[in-house]
Amino acid sequence: MADLTPIAVVGPTASGKSVLGLALAHELGGEVVNVDSMQLYRGMDIGTAKLTVEEREGIPHHQLDVWDVTETASVARYQADAVADVEDIRARGKVPILVGGSMLYVQSLIDDWQFPPTDPEVRARFEQRLAEIGIDALHAELAAVDPAAAAVIEDKDPRRTVRALEVIELTGRPFQASQPPKDAPPRWGTRILGLRTQAEWLNPRIELRTRQMFDRGLVAEVEGLVADHGLVADSTAGRAIGYAQVLAARAGELTWDEAVERTITGTRRYVRRQRSWFNRDPRIHWLDAAATPVGQALELVR
Repeated sequence: MADLTPIAVVGPTASGKSVLGLALAHELGGEVVNVDSMQLYRGMDIGTAKLTVEEREGIPHHQLDVWDVTETASVARYQADAVADVEDIRARGKVPILVGGSMLYVQSLIDDWQFPPTDPEVRARFEQRLAEIGIDALHAELAAVDPAAAAVIEDKDPRRTVRALEVIELTGRPFQASQPPKDAPPRWGTRILGLRTQAEWLNPRIELRTRQMFDRGLVAEVEGLVADHGLVADSTAGRAIGYAQVLAARAGELTWDEAVERTITGTRRYVRRQRSWFNRDPRIHWLDAAATPVGQALELVR
């Protein structure tokens, strides 16, 4: 019987995950399951570096373009849908190739993460606190009670900050305690490949990719999403790197040059968080992103 063990391709933004995932899918008879939280949104194409239909080279891709930009992201919803996709792919005799660098989404898929409960009253209380003191102060309160959670939650992500405080109150445990340990066997026995990068190689790629996004029409893409699909700054989609900066520039809060530069620096900051997160996972087999990772990957998985 064919080996249908899923393969996950993880690592920082702009490290070449999509290209490696495609190559593995071709070589192994696979289908790709997206694990990039912003590529879940319909119409967010240029700023997320989503492969076009032509660039997918006939390989089926799952979990792309499934949410409207007005919808709040939900890791639990993604988990349920993506697990179903993986199991369907395997049932059809194909190899699931899980591709992306969104940290919580990766862990929700490859680990059996049971999400903590929710309570509307508790959440409303923290949302009221957010309205009263602002996100910076609320994030500082989270850092005081759960430094590990604060470290992986962007300062400007009010929804996740509120959620972490809600979980801590409801469970009496740190938010991170609900996450499965990173040394547990992964779901389905998934083999996890990581693309290791050095800053001197990756930073120029980030800058080039960002400038190309703006050259290829990121501003027009955002304007279309605002006009036709209801994109607003105060939303999960509106806080995505690149989109947030374009929205700020449209509102007169940044110059266009500043929007580009802040997208570059925001991406670099996110990459540092990705590296820190994935480096703590001992199950990852690391590949050198700068040195023909496809060959390295095939040696590991064949």
